[in-house]
Amino acid sequence: MSSSIPLSIKLNSSTERSGKSAIKQQKSGGVSEMLQGSGILGHDRPLVIRVSFSTCVVGTVGLPLLGLITCVFISSVFHYEDSTGTHCQVPNYLPSISASISLSPECHIWRFCIGLHSAPRLLVAFTYFKFYKTRFASKFSESLLSCLNLAFSLLENLGLLLLTYVSSSETYFVHKEGFVLFLVSSTIHMLITCRLWKTIKKYSLSPEDAKSHYWKVRFLLLNLSFCAFAGFFFWKHNVFCESGSYTLFALFEYLVVFSNMAFHLTAVWDFKSREVMVISSSEDKDF
Repeated sequence: MSSSIPLSIKLNSSTERSGKSAIKQQKSGGVSEMLQGSGILGHDRPLVIRVSFSTCVVGTVGLPLLGLITCVFISSVFHYEDSTGTHCQVPNYLPSISASISLSPECHIWRFCIGLHSAPRLLVAFTYFKFYKTRFASKFSESLLSCLNLAFSLLENLGLLLLTYVSSSETYFVHKEGFVLFLVSSTIHMLITCRLWKTIKKYSLSPEDAKSHYWKVRFLLLNLSFCAFAGFFFWKHNVFCESGSYTLFALFEYLVVFSNMAFHLTAVWDFKSREVMVISSSEDKDF
């Protein structure tokens, strides 16, 4: 991808002792991580941490994936009856995501993973926004879609935080609304993203851009299909209370989340030559 994405975030300490922190994104030839220390007393050289953007994306997707698998495993092995029980009292063999993240210690594991991944996820969202604004500077419709894309990306993250920190066993209504917000926002976000990348592919000669658009569309279609199946089996379970219906709902619910994660993972192709740099310098201290 030939264009660069200027991104700079500065964080200043309230005590002004820790100096300045900056996160900068720039082109890089490959995956690299570097730590450059400073002297213990003189502080004459800044601390530099350089991480490829691909590593940041993989970590952002990998944290909730690891958390979900861990929670489902613990619920299935140690809290099977509590996590698979339903109001219909029919046999069920898989815990839903809401059930598996509402028990303890599962809820703490899930909240830790989601909380830790939220800041990098916001970084990815704003990086995409800056990239789109640069790419579509002369196109009004695409520029407008870029703003909407950022808004729905933020709403998706908000919905995820809401359903995470308010479990179904605490306040079911708030948890349900958070889940609906996440599902609707993520779907619209993926639709807009595919529309933007269709335009990018049209005017780009890069095979990476074509591959990114190809897989984005595939993961979107899979996500929509899994959502439809999950909704069908959820309705069937509540109306007919058939044995196994809730199990199939839980299975397709997993697949909805996995396809969403796979969609976000395509950012590895979009920014594979970029890196995130954190620079921290400290002023001399007099005691």
